[in-house]
Amino acid sequence: MSLKGKRMGLRVWALAILVVVGVGLFVAADEGTIKLGAILPLGDITGAQASKAMQLAVAEINAAGGVLGRQLELFIVDDESKPDKGAAAVDLLATVDNVDVFIGGMSSGVHLGELPALKKYEKVTVWIGAASSLVEQAAVGLDWYFHIHPWDYLQGASYVQGWADLQTQYPLIKISKVFWAYEDGAFGTSSFQGSLVAFSNWLNSGEPFKSALLGGGDYRSVLRHAMDYDPDMFVWVGYAADALPMMEQAAEIGFTPPLFVGSPPGWPADFGTSPLAEGVISYGMWAPSIKDVSPVSQHFWDAYIAKFSEQPATYFAPLGYTNVYVVAEAIQRAGTLEKQALITALEATNYASPLGETLTFTPSKLIAHQGFRNQKILQWQDGQQQVIWPFAYATALPRYPFTGK
Repeated sequence: MSLKGKRMGLRVWALAILVVVGVGLFVAADEGTIKLGAILPLGDITGAQASKAMQLAVAEINAAGGVLGRQLELFIVDDESKPDKGAAAVDLLATVDNVDVFIGGMSSGVHLGELPALKKYEKVTVWIGAASSLVEQAAVGLDWYFHIHPWDYLQGASYVQGWADLQTQYPLIKISKVFWAYEDGAFGTSSFQGSLVAFSNWLNSGEPFKSALLGGGDYRSVLRHAMDYDPDMFVWVGYAADALPMMEQAAEIGFTPPLFVGSPPGWPADFGTSPLAEGVISYGMWAPSIKDVSPVSQHFWDAYIAKFSEQPATYFAPLGYTNVYVVAEAIQRAGTLEKQALITALEATNYASPLGETLTFTPSKLIAHQGFRNQKILQWQDGQQQVIWPFAYATALPRYPFTGK
């Protein structure tokens, strides 16, 4: 097949994907547009809502006149939570759509498969997901790579501080013995390994499970082992698809540890409507209640609901919105899409985000451009996620212990 034929085949494949996932192109193709290429798991709530939030940001920016007098054009490809699909999406967006900047991302395992492809093109990349420090190690020396989500060890450090503060503030909460259930991919495994280091003063035990997102969904064995361990805190690290079946199976065997913690990057939109959600602790960068203390978050919340007739239910929604705005503002500051000028402009980022915090980029242990460094500790109360730590962002007092009711 000729090179022209191959390109035509890729274009047909690309358009087929966009039609199937129902995202399409949001601005008519024009050589004068600034092209952003996003790769997301559209079958998971994190990717689905991040993609919508990106569309919202593009629509707002274009309605305000665009960037450098040009409209933004957003291309979204579904990675299907598979590394090979993510790598193929990078090739597609770089060679067929000729995007100017890569954005998006969720899974660490997928991103490890994407990085070799990204290195081929060396386009400016601003990534909102992939918390595994294995990804950080693979991104060493990439001056064009900007990472927004906290790495696993940064999250661990914030949780250590958070639980210490909570136990000091509320003496009834006591933690000395913890069981970790973690999905057996890069995300869960590195999170567990990092937690063992971060919480070395606790008695720790752990066991992997196969996530429902990747074909699993039976957690009874690991839950029974956790119940036998009798922990002060039970933590599961997986994806949104695991949330409700995890709670249902825990209730089925009568497992009610004093602290029941879920740590997915996003929760199902209807999780709070289940009575099983009451009192569940979660980690996250954002909760809807932050809109009550942050005008930027309130604007995002109102605009998202107005455009899509649904509520944002995962912090990847405000992350996706932030992703687009940070890139757009950097291009505006740079005055050009020239690579080095854009890198310099991104290094000057100071963006008041809808997550309630201002985003800047500073060096982490291994890479030059790391964004956020902390997570928040949240709790499902009466169907809503409330912030219980940091106290500066707190929207409710903690409810303890977990009763499963």
